[in-house]
Amino acid sequence: MQETQEAVAPTPAAPTAIAERGNWDVIKDALRGAHHDYTKGPIGRSIFLLAVPMVLETVMESVFAVVDVFFVSRLGADAVATVGLTESMMVLIYSMAMGLGIGATATVARRIGERDNEGASHAAAQAILLGIAISVVLGVIGVILAPSLLRIMGGSPAVIANASYMRVMMAGNATVLLLFLINAIFRGAGDAAIAMRVLWLANAINIVLCPLLIFGLGPFPELGVVGAAVATTIGRGTGVLYAFSRLVKPGSRIQVVRRHFQLDPALMWQMIRLSASGTFQILIGSASWIGLVRVISSFGSPAIAGYTIGMRVIVFAILPSWGLSNAAATMVGQALGARKPERAERATWISARYNLWFLSTIGILFLVFAPYIVAVFTSDPAVARYAVTCLRTVAIGFPLYAYGMVLTSAFNGAGDTWTPTWINLLVFWLWEIPLAYVLAIAFDMGPSGVFIAITVAFSTLAVISAVLFRQGKWKTRKV
Repeated sequence: MQETQEAVAPTPAAPTAIAERGNWDVIKDALRGAHHDYTKGPIGRSIFLLAVPMVLETVMESVFAVVDVFFVSRLGADAVATVGLTESMMVLIYSMAMGLGIGATATVARRIGERDNEGASHAAAQAILLGIAISVVLGVIGVILAPSLLRIMGGSPAVIANASYMRVMMAGNATVLLLFLINAIFRGAGDAAIAMRVLWLANAINIVLCPLLIFGLGPFPELGVVGAAVATTIGRGTGVLYAFSRLVKPGSRIQVVRRHFQLDPALMWQMIRLSASGTFQILIGSASWIGLVRVISSFGSPAIAGYTIGMRVIVFAILPSWGLSNAAATMVGQALGARKPERAERATWISARYNLWFLSTIGILFLVFAPYIVAVFTSDPAVARYAVTCLRTVAIGFPLYAYGMVLTSAFNGAGDTWTPTWINLLVFWLWEIPLAYVLAIAFDMGPSGVFIAITVAFSTLAVISAVLFRQGKWKTRKV
């Protein structure tokens, strides 16, 4: 796969460009959100300016997952299993949010590349209206069906007794949708620093409130596992308010005003079509985790808890890679808007190489230090055994998955959301889930069979994505 990259994008001269000003100066520009034209100049520097705040943003997003499970793990395996099963259902919400985000990023980035700021603002407002409508419907359904959903997922009676956790998370799903969506708008506009600050604020509030509300410290009520849901919702909700305030602020890179929220049926339908395919794409991949959890749940709460801890740690590790992937999506969208498809292609392969270096390092750390990492989250030997196996097994596929992540985002940034959708359908539903069942149940490998299936599926996705990306059909996609 590296040979493919070399053929398209020789080693970039971007690091030299960065060094000329000094790495620290460029980092300060990235964190400050200095205005930059990403359709011109050294590609490596542009990726760097976008990726630094995007990586920090995604680290902050992953902190939500790790903080919750860190404190909830003190309540026992059933509490952790409740969080794990709820998150498996919440991935459907995340799918909607990321799908809308894909459509928003692709459209806004394309308009920015075309120098059509008014069109970018109008598209952003229509996307927000879609997000609000969807969150209302999902919230009502989730609150009513919470106990039944936990029961269907194989939760024990003790887990189902914690249904209030899922009710709070589902009731506050608008904070998830709008946080993802508005930050995607900022990323598409190339203003990733604001999205980063939004997550910093939201996480700071969550980190403070989580132990206070779970354990009832000081004047705060002891809510147990429900306290984690309340803290997360308050943190995200505050982040949404701050993000929206920046979106309407005069002089912003992308500014939304009242007229942009007037319903535009034609643009709304275009956004629905683009976001629907993006949502379906994410939904296919995200919903596959429900199938995996269903297989693991047959081995009891310790297996679910170990899987939950292992995957939370993995999410924490690979979400910075999504920062690089998001940078590639913005670069692709804006370059195509500026009618520079070759720049879009080179930016993708350069981003993939950077991601390979990063994830390979993380994979090695997981292989060596997995027991020590897991010990931070649990002292239960049964849970720890599953979590360590999960970390080490999935880490083996990191080098290939580094490419798959970037290539998928590049397709989406180009507005070609159907290609990764079909790839996800093939890899996750027709390959990963059946393989997980066969290895875990038929071959009696237990949860280890599920972890192997995850590694094999991610590697398969990377290979297929690389072959299709080189065909170049994404370059002709209209948005």
